[in-house]
Amino acid sequence: MDRRTMLRATVVSAGAMALPFTAWSAAYGAPAQNATGPYGPLQSADARGIQLPAGFTSTVVARSRQVVSGTSYVWHDAPDGGAVIPNGTGWVYVSNSEVSSSSGGGASRILFNSAGAVVGASRILSGTNQNCAGGRTPWNTWLSCEEVSLGRVFETYPLGGTAVFRPAMGRFKHEAAAADPVRRVVYLTEDETDGKFYRFVPSTWGDLSTGTLQVFRAGSGTSGTFTWATVPDPDGSPTATRYQVSGAKSFNGGEGCHYADDTVWFTTKGDNRVWQVNLAAGTYELAYDDNLVSPGTAPLSGVDNITGTTAGDLYVAEDGGSMDICLITPDDKVSPFLRITGQSGSEITGPAFTPAGDRLYFSSQRGTSGSSSGGITYCVTGPFRR
Repeated sequence: MDRRTMLRATVVSAGAMALPFTAWSAAYGAPAQNATGPYGPLQSADARGIQLPAGFTSTVVARSRQVVSGTSYVWHDAPDGGAVIPNGTGWVYVSNSEVSSSSGGGASRILFNSAGAVVGASRILSGTNQNCAGGRTPWNTWLSCEEVSLGRVFETYPLGGTAVFRPAMGRFKHEAAAADPVRRVVYLTEDETDGKFYRFVPSTWGDLSTGTLQVFRAGSGTSGTFTWATVPDPDGSPTATRYQVSGAKSFNGGEGCHYADDTVWFTTKGDNRVWQVNLAAGTYELAYDDNLVSPGTAPLSGVDNITGTTAGDLYVAEDGGSMDICLITPDDKVSPFLRITGQSGSEITGPAFTPAGDRLYFSSQRGTSGSSSGGITYCVTGPFRR
């Protein structure tokens, strides 16, 4: 039995043990499989080297170390995690900078009017290190996370205000965050080979200054039930947070995180997986695993940042792979939505949609040069499903 067949058998048997067999198929979808995308095949690369389905177009919004057009602000190096935040007259795209504080670090913003034209740009966080991913809150702040040992979470204010360190959210190698307004918690991923999946429970929703950090506890399988346990010492010293709770489930390189409709999805780059946690049912499963794609070659590898749309589609960016953003539909079909050509030394970061759902922003962290100084931030417009 080869590894792919063995993994498929393991997933089925683990799910069958977790739930009665008659309920398993209704409660657990199979990991996503190859399919033609809802927008059709990718066309030839455009003038910017981006392959898109028919009807979609790309533009360059900003380039590292160059002035953002229409402003006096120089765009930061190594653009990484990002989000779109409405501001009443248009929207703001926020972006982290995954370099050291001595090279800039922190996060920046670009302001757009209602027609999508740039009307301003500025820095919203300085003096921090390796700001990788993060997450938007329902009160329109941006959580910028440091991907370093004992990394911190900073709450930034893209609509105006001074960034604040949030120590209660834990000190570890942070990646992404996703807010759940139903349970009033924030989910957090950790980029370690034995990283954990966390949630932060604020004492007061809307105020992240105090609260409780908890870790995901489950068995060793790829599906089943789970519980949450309190992390005794969120500052991670002298014992790292991931080693403080017995039975905490390990994940190989936690990356992106997205919440919608009583479900949180997060990615693990070390094993090219997308995990799906059904929060209402208290169960988890695989939404995607490149070793479970059959037949054909798995379209998604280097699994990294993730976002979603009101149509229920997930968009997952690659760090490496074919430099794709892949689309996973609610009926468990996966296909490339776009591909960046000529930039194999880079990674795709920061995918985020506008409130209307008709524009997708993202970055190529190192662009054509393969250096953090070569980052490019793009916008794609077209007939996205809503």
